Amino acid sequence: MSRTGSRTTGRPTLAEVARLSGVSPITASRALRGVSTVAPALVEKVIAAAASLGYVANPAARALASARSQSVVVLIPSLSNQLFIDTLEAIHEVMRPRGLEVLIGNYHYDIDEEENLIRNYLAYQPCGMLLTGFDRSDASRQMLAASGVPCVHMMELGGAPGALSVGFSQQQAGRAAARHLIERGRRRLAFIAAQLDPRVMQRAEGFRQALAEAGMQATELEILAPQPSSIALGSELFSQLLAQAPDVDGIFFCNDDLAQGAVLQALRQGIEVPRQVAMVGFNDLPASAHMVPRLTSIRTPRAAVGRSAAQALLALLDGRRVAAEQQDLGFELMVRESS
Repeated sequence: MSRTGSRTTGRPTLAEVARLSGVSPITASRALRGVSTVAPALVEKVIAAAASLGYVANPAARALASARSQSVVVLIPSLSNQLFIDTLEAIHEVMRPRGLEVLIGNYHYDIDEEENLIRNYLAYQPCGMLLTGFDRSDASRQMLAASGVPCVHMMELGGAPGALSVGFSQQQAGRAAARHLIERGRRRLAFIAAQLDPRVMQRAEGFRQALAEAGMQATELEILAPQPSSIALGSELFSQLLAQAPDVDGIFFCNDDLAQGAVLQALRQGIEVPRQVAMVGFNDLPASAHMVPRLTSIRTPRAAVGRSAAQALLALLDGRRVAAEQQDLGFELMVRESS
């Protein structure tokens, strides 16, 4: 078969793939995008034809033809945090059967970096965006509003009227951690946090509120470190806290990796957990149930958040009504040996 390719680039075209596989260009496009409504036998023929021609899809041309690309942008603050890895996996599971491409932007907890990502991705005319939380620059908000691109916010609840969000109350999670420690009879409670993003500070506020309601000092025992959360930092901050307040008997950590580092440091120093000090983490990462002692933690619905946010965005793209502006998926306190 002679291959003419695009007049401007000489590359194989979708029309050639369609002719070779004996289907329409629309069916060929859907097959290559993985749309589930295309029969598996046709998908195989189209993929084989594309491979034989060396065809590579041109997303820019597709966006120009439809005024929107078949891409969904997901902006997250970290790719090193298991929380967001689980969320991304769930998003892919929802988007893949619809043939939508997921573009991931990591802004490293920097709102200026997020602003640049939003500006760059909007140039590709995405059909929708999934955003983490509500803390962003005024310029980012203006660009998103002007673009008309459907957006769903993840991990937090609230925002401006009309903003769709899927998550849970970070503040109530902090309250739950404090109340658990108080119910365990602990009276010298501390909060240790790192990577002080808005969700961490919402947990801090909930923790303080619960302490205040119990007649305790809300901010006397707090260590707030701006650097990224890690096991090593948890070990360091735990030692720092003990040097400042050796009589502390309960600690809530903003993330499980900090709590895991503290458990290991307590073991090295011969400090008995929970007899001398009880510990509660956050996110219930897989290793937490296997620490010695096993770590009490607040389990967050990170995969469910990704799945529900993606489904809400698909509803918007299909012109369907979303049941609620705020989907509160809740959290669960996993009580184990550390408290």
